[in-house]
Amino acid sequence: MKLTYIFHSGFVLETEQSIQVFDYWLDPSGVMAGVLKSDKPLYVFSSHFHEDHFTRAIFEWKKRKRNITYILSKDILKHRRANKAEADAWLAKGASWSDDRISVKALGSTDSGVSWIVEAEGKRIFHAGDLNNWYARFLPEAVPGQTIYSEEFDEDIDPIAHEKQYFGELKDIRKLADGFDLVMFPIDGRIGNGYTLGGRQFIDSFKVGLFVPMHFVASGFESSWRFKEYAEKKGIRFWEITKEGEMIEL
Repeated sequence: MKLTYIFHSGFVLETEQSIQVFDYWLDPSGVMAGVLKSDKPLYVFSSHFHEDHFTRAIFEWKKRKRNITYILSKDILKHRRANKAEADAWLAKGASWSDDRISVKALGSTDSGVSWIVEAEGKRIFHAGDLNNWYARFLPEAVPGQTIYSEEFDEDIDPIAHEKQYFGELKDIRKLADGFDLVMFPIDGRIGNGYTLGGRQFIDSFKVGLFVPMHFVASGFESSWRFKEYAEKKGIRFWEITKEGEMIEL
């Protein structure tokens, strides 16, 4: 298997029998030009409707490639970002889809849409979408049952309840899998102190072969590397991404 970083939370995973694209948004290094020339079947995933995880540009690809399958979160349809006929599968949490090459399960998120478990050719892959402990930096000052006003988010938030929801989503994932060969997960320095906490809690809960950071564009590549020491102490391989279009062998 080969994994290529496109941008933000976007990746291309190429296996012997197929190619999978996750959460395509922008493509600064032109990764998709080569992907669309491949004869292998292409599976396109979008975890939710936010513009940094979904763009209608993905539907243009079917003009250039015939064997393409769109597997999208149902909230994209709910928010009228696409028409029902434009995807082959619309999945909400708890739903699944499969063919003779891959099997897909949609899990939950602490934001919009879903996270993905994909099994292909004996490997199990997890793409988190926007699943994370997003309000971790507020936890030290949080009081159970009380909210905190965040100027950054312009809303009252309950970081303890949010973390409880996150743990609940991890528990639901564990009902289906106790480990993954590959995990793509947000390590986003914009959320402030504790921005690696969600990732640490994830790998404390699952066996992981390769951990790949994502969603770090605004805070920079090096911000995501902070996670490397914690992952490697647990015997987990970490991909220190340095540029768009970079590729790693699994």
